[in-house]
Amino acid sequence: MMFKNLISLILAGFLLAGAPALAATTPELDDPVSEKIEQRDPVTILISIDGFRPDYLERGITPNLSALAASGIYGPMRPSFPSKTFPNHWTLVTGKTPDHHGIVGNTMEDAARPGEVFKMATQDPFWWNQAEPIWITAEKQGIRSATMFWPGSEVDFNGVRPADWWPFNQKLSNDRRINAIVDWMRRPADIRPRLVTLYFDTVDTAGHYYGPAPGEKLHAAISAVDSEIGRLKQQLDDLDQPVNFVIASDHGMTETAPDRIIYLDQIMARDQYRVVEDGNYLAVEPLEGNRDAVRAAFLRPHEHMQCWDRENIPPELGYGTNPRVPSIFCLVETGWVVLQDVPEWMTGTGGGHGYDHRDPDMMAFFLSSGPAIRAGGQLPAFDNVDIYSLVAKLTGVNPVAGDGSLAPFEPVLKP
Repeated sequence: MMFKNLISLILAGFLLAGAPALAATTPELDDPVSEKIEQRDPVTILISIDGFRPDYLERGITPNLSALAASGIYGPMRPSFPSKTFPNHWTLVTGKTPDHHGIVGNTMEDAARPGEVFKMATQDPFWWNQAEPIWITAEKQGIRSATMFWPGSEVDFNGVRPADWWPFNQKLSNDRRINAIVDWMRRPADIRPRLVTLYFDTVDTAGHYYGPAPGEKLHAAISAVDSEIGRLKQQLDDLDQPVNFVIASDHGMTETAPDRIIYLDQIMARDQYRVVEDGNYLAVEPLEGNRDAVRAAFLRPHEHMQCWDRENIPPELGYGTNPRVPSIFCLVETGWVVLQDVPEWMTGTGGGHGYDHRDPDMMAFFLSSGPAIRAGGQLPAFDNVDIYSLVAKLTGVNPVAGDGSLAPFEPVLKP
């Protein structure tokens, strides 16, 4: 009994001796002020809303984009020629015009690869390596990047890719695209991207099917993308993640109709030449031995369309020095289309792009907001080659020389 009492006293003394230390540490665990809060570096998120016209922001259906515009800068932006999706997406991330970066159309050919045709699913680096996209430059400089879809983002540049990239899948819903980005930003700092791209295609699709005029289905697509951007911002705010948003479109949209079609078969029999691309402009290659006849047929005057040899394309289009530009190129009057075969869906009013990039209907949209941007309101129109310089500045990337400049944004950048 005495032995048991002795043991009990020793244990009690030990516990009492430890009690002050335990009491001293407990309030620290419960004190939220003492918890370490991570100071996150800003991330730059470059968002493309394909086919978003500047005036869509004025229709009262984009509260989230309008709020970002009010806190930053926005305005119309001139696309590069031709005002097509792939050429202009590659311009936004290289700072070069299509004539200089090599993606001269959504479809194109190259004499160095006879018999091959570049299409929008092509990932062969040969077609893309005339210019380096910003995510590759960032990775080379130790800045982690992630691409949630962007034309060219799946291409391997001599073994370098974005640290995170998803192959394009049009069926992947917009909300799942947002969720993936939020998950990236939940990561520890050492594997968290500092440059992210995000691509929305649904506004462009609606514009093609229903045209750019106010309408229920087009506005539903615009509102849905606006909601997703608002959800992205809110979730990143909840993470205390600062974001410099750069939101842009690749081109505008204009109304097309079945009564504004130029039929190629009325110009020349189709077995005399090869159509590289038709629609809102025309790219033609004569078949062997037919060059003179094809030139005569296409270079003569046409209603609603003008054609040139590659070397005679007007310099104001900034197009024609790259050998991938077709031998004969035809610019169609805005709102008209030139087709060999009319698609089944073209039965009513729709929308198109690819026309003269200076046409008001082809103007693209731009917005930027975040901790590095002053609230500067609407900017004067500028060229989309300048976006690359802005994204590089916000991300801390030393940019590759290109055709653009940081000048349009310098007055609104914070030190």
